[in-house]
Amino acid sequence: MISKELEFTGHLIDSMIFTKVLDTILELEGEFEILEFDVGKKKEDYSYARLLVIGKDEGHLNKILHELHKLGAKIPEVEEVELKKAPADKVLPEGFYVTTNHPTFINYKGNWMEVEDISMDRVIAIRNDKAVCISIGEVKKGDLIVIGEKGVRVAPPERPRKSTHFQFMGGSVSSERPTEEIIEIVAKEIVNLKKNGGKIAVVAGPAIDHTGARDALAGMIRDGYVDLLLSGNAVAVHDIELSIFGTSLGMDIHTGKPVPGGNRHHLYTISKVIAAGGIKKAVETGIIKDGIMYECIKNNVPFVLAGSIRDDGPLPEVITDVMEAKKEMKKALKDINMVIMLATMLHSIAVGNLLPSTVKTICVDINPATVTKLIDRGTAQAIGIVTDVGLFVPLLYEKLKEME
Repeated sequence: MISKELEFTGHLIDSMIFTKVLDTILELEGEFEILEFDVGKKKEDYSYARLLVIGKDEGHLNKILHELHKLGAKIPEVEEVELKKAPADKVLPEGFYVTTNHPTFINYKGNWMEVEDISMDRVIAIRNDKAVCISIGEVKKGDLIVIGEKGVRVAPPERPRKSTHFQFMGGSVSSERPTEEIIEIVAKEIVNLKKNGGKIAVVAGPAIDHTGARDALAGMIRDGYVDLLLSGNAVAVHDIELSIFGTSLGMDIHTGKPVPGGNRHHLYTISKVIAAGGIKKAVETGIIKDGIMYECIKNNVPFVLAGSIRDDGPLPEVITDVMEAKKEMKKALKDINMVIMLATMLHSIAVGNLLPSTVKTICVDINPATVTKLIDRGTAQAIGIVTDVGLFVPLLYEKLKEME
């Protein structure tokens, strides 16, 4: 048997962190002894726990410590972070540390510093005496890369110390919730965030156009509730198709019936925009007269359109190199405080992978599996609302207008 002493500090009881710690040890067939446990007496007080974690051998113990590290475990003795040079571009030294999306700190040259631009499944490099979170594709030969978990601390999210609009939802997924009540809560959170100078991003799928939610989202952009749009070719194409032809995917959205020749409308749309020189030019010349992309252009709201192999065209602004699109999305998400994901599994998971756990994340989809997959892939801070975006977005916009 081999053991290691660990410390945990924070709101350990009401945030369920201590329960998760003990469950993790037992699930991995380890043992523990609670050496010290001081419970915070007041709401603002932290609790402190000191544990002896016991494994069958060094490999077994390290496996347990690796999982406890994600829950904020600290080794009592102060350790300097271990660094090794990257042997080549995009090549990492053995034993490199893989990040979570939680706030992370490293002990470098005797000082604890926060890792910048944290997101999951990346590595930590020292550049210009700063700790930065980078993807494997950004690694350069000679970069100092963090090795192992020595000198690394993670601060997992804790339950808010005062009541919040989202507190009762607790991050679970259910279609049983009172949707109108939830929408009002989301609207209040948006209004409060914007009043305090916060920024909101929307991740949108083409169902926004097909279900009749397009005008409401365009209104949210026009009225300043959206600071960034992340989407794909389809959303933009069908949004512009609605502006030019009044159809989405060749369907009359009011009747749900196809119109004669409507199957060609999206291709006509793409051709017209390409001929005009892009979306912005098509807006300026009056080809596009309303809608989501129109309001983005008119109100200087940035957007990133990431392409896929399914795209027709695509439109000139679509980034077809997925690695380049991911880089632009990551850059655009800097300083975003809330992300609202609307009916798009792939884009939601992609964006979720780029977010720190401190960003409020709301995922709205008619399919519960979309929200479950998002959370299972590491975006544990996401709140799932299982409903039709065609109902959700117009009602959300209506609530926002009532609060103005």
